[in-house]
Amino acid sequence: MDRNELYIKGPQRMQGELLIQGSKNAALPILAATILGEGIFILHHCPKISDVEHMLELLVDAGCRAYWEGHMLIVDTRELRNYRVKGDGAGKMRSTVTLLGSILGRMHQVEIPYPGGCTIGKRPIDLHLRGLEQLGAVFEHQEHTLVGKAAILHGASVYLDFPSVGATENVLLAAVLAEGSTVIHGAAMEPEIVELASFLRKMGAKILGEGTPVISIEGVKRLHAAEYIVPSDRIVAGTYLFGALMTRGEVRLLHVPLAHLGNLPGVLEQMGAVVEAKEDWIYVRMDHQCRPIPYLVTAPFPGFPTDLQSALMAALSTASGISFIEEKIFEARFQVVEELQKMGASITSEESFALIDGDARLRGAKVEAKELRGGAALIMAALAAEGETCIQGMEYVCRGYEDINEDLKKLGIKKRCGEQGCCPKTAFTEETHVRTGNNEEVS
Repeated sequence: MDRNELYIKGPQRMQGELLIQGSKNAALPILAATILGEGIFILHHCPKISDVEHMLELLVDAGCRAYWEGHMLIVDTRELRNYRVKGDGAGKMRSTVTLLGSILGRMHQVEIPYPGGCTIGKRPIDLHLRGLEQLGAVFEHQEHTLVGKAAILHGASVYLDFPSVGATENVLLAAVLAEGSTVIHGAAMEPEIVELASFLRKMGAKILGEGTPVISIEGVKRLHAAEYIVPSDRIVAGTYLFGALMTRGEVRLLHVPLAHLGNLPGVLEQMGAVVEAKEDWIYVRMDHQCRPIPYLVTAPFPGFPTDLQSALMAALSTASGISFIEEKIFEARFQVVEELQKMGASITSEESFALIDGDARLRGAKVEAKELRGGAALIMAALAAEGETCIQGMEYVCRGYEDINEDLKKLGIKKRCGEQGCCPKTAFTEETHVRTGNNEEVS
């Protein structure tokens, strides 16, 4: 068996209680933000996922030191000297681009490879560049490399044509050390923006308005190290909640900030689930077949997140009627459709629209994860399918799910993996793992 395969024999009922891992989408920009201060940073509840590993490779390449003690990540930025990022991790994930704002903010020049990540659309970075240019940065496009310089970063009124999370993060990161005041108009309101602003404020930044469309930043001369707790991952939580609906299960997810879930609880209730939630946990029980959703459109927060659209589609393929989804964030979010069809789902998709005819009797099949969120959706579908499903391409899932094998086990699911396990821990095998700027590793 291949190490990047997962085998699940269904149908199985998801039930149990689970503490949700730290947030991928919060941890990555927070790690980029550590570059802006000189000192030793401590991040609690940081997820041990491959995207975090790749980000640490880039920080180490720039001169930082990083090591783990359990789920506590310690990053020492005092020796950061290199504005050229060349690590292998740069081409493996989208969040590489977040380093533009932070390295420019500290060193006033930056060179990074063009970012990679999941193949879910064009995902242009023009919003990032235009925002940073308004703060005084100048960019040059070289072969495979983006070069930026800013003799002086200065405050400005930045208008975003779309509330891009990444562009908002980049402008925020560059503005906190810029001279004068910056106002971001049309800013993203996602919880990850709020967490980044909170972390920067702990470093000494002056920020107001995060979580609204207008964020104000007053530049400061210097930022210092900070300690922070990474919140739980709302997308991981949502994935398992849809798994519970598909399998007529019952789950309680702990340390999940209710405020981060947006309209998700309402969608779950619309599909027929019993939902109870408090400030930091959510309970879901499904006693019957899912109800369809006549129309749902993905949207920036607090709307329904594009990252959960694939899991929702998998759940709706088992619903008692016809559902319709419109994808407005990424144009290639329907790669999972062909794989779900292999399992018997009745889905028709074209451009940004998908029509799901429910009542499908899902059956086991060999399917392939082509990107992170679609891969997780296939795993949820496998739980509800009759017979064995083989999910290939588990390396994509490992980009955002720390240990999906253990999570499934705690939620009552039996499965088997490839010969070395379908989500290898790479650098996270040991409790304490040190990375230095000399590419040394000490366990």
